[in-house]
Amino acid sequence: MAHEPNKTVPTDADVAAFVAAVEHPVRRRDAERLIDLMARVTGEQPRMWGPTIVGFGTYHYRYPSGREGSAGAAGFSPRKAATTVYFPDGAETHADLLADLGPHTIGKSCLYLKDLDAVDLGVLEEMVRRSYATVTAGTFGTRLSGPDAG
Repeated sequence: MAHEPNKTVPTDADVAAFVAAVEHPVRRRDAERLIDLMARVTGEQPRMWGPTIVGFGTYHYRYPSGREGSAGAAGFSPRKAATTVYFPDGAETHADLLADLGPHTIGKSCLYLKDLDAVDLGVLEEMVRRSYATVTAGTFGTRLSGPDAG
């Protein structure tokens, strides 16, 4: 079965230029802070994935449909309404930490933060650390959701 090419792929776009162009001052500030946090936790340099996601490292996924590819093992996107932090292993797998994080909302594999000053950065760092370790261990298994699911 033929699949469309993945939409979210690494690019050579300049991460610093992308962040500098973020209009919302809180999202821009938070993006700079998340770059520092994720680079420290993952040991990886930031790279643009598609036009709006800053990613760190990679992991391989395979869906039951046969579709497979690579995605950022940790990452975020400074969106207009909130900064989206991606958790490929699922945001709900971090429920024990979410209780202590501070103001947020979640989706299946996304955490939405309006202002990093309002959350516990130590808790966020531990969430990123756990998620990154899980998806890069080589034992993550078949993905049921994620970029370009289908």
